[in-house]
Amino acid sequence: MSRYRGPAVKISRREGVNLTESAKVAKYMERHPYGPGQHGQSRRGKPTDYAIRLREKQKLRLYYNVGEKQFANLFAEASKKTGSTGTVFLQMLESRLDNVVYRMGIASTRRQARQFVGHGHIMINGKSLDVPSYAVKVGDEISLRSGSRENVFIKANLEQKRRGRNLPWFDFNAETGAGRILSLPSREDIVVPVNELLVIEYYSR
Repeated sequence: MSRYRGPAVKISRREGVNLTESAKVAKYMERHPYGPGQHGQSRRGKPTDYAIRLREKQKLRLYYNVGEKQFANLFAEASKKTGSTGTVFLQMLESRLDNVVYRMGIASTRRQARQFVGHGHIMINGKSLDVPSYAVKVGDEISLRSGSRENVFIKANLEQKRRGRNLPWFDFNAETGAGRILSLPSREDIVVPVNELLVIEYYSR
């Protein structure tokens, strides 16, 4: 399965969590706290252990807006590294350039962040990079291409960011539109609506 490109509200309602972390989706889900479609409010039977693990895997994949094959390859890479596989996997997902652009507040959603990167608005260490899956490294400097600060969407996002805060693993200045990766995110820094242990169990079956 490729990356999901349909309505964010629909997929969030299906999975039962706000996958975009947007206020708009959250508000809609409050009014419609059940799945989409004609049978969204009907009772479902008790899911199997496999179905539970599959749903957790899908939620995490959709949360980061990653394609099925790329997600599986990333997990395989994480499982070969030292440390807790779940934590390493989440760190690798958090370190994707599109997610970092979203976390820094340059984009309002990960989907928008992916577009900004693909359209060449983002620079890494002074060089334009249009690869959303690029894994940022400690010390990397993320900035906006000259002229991109005037993009109406980026401008609005940065204005909103001025009222927010940075996460412990990066520094970002909304005035200049530039930031720096200070460290890998710790497990405590990563808040996801998913139990990553069930994802590990899914791939270990």
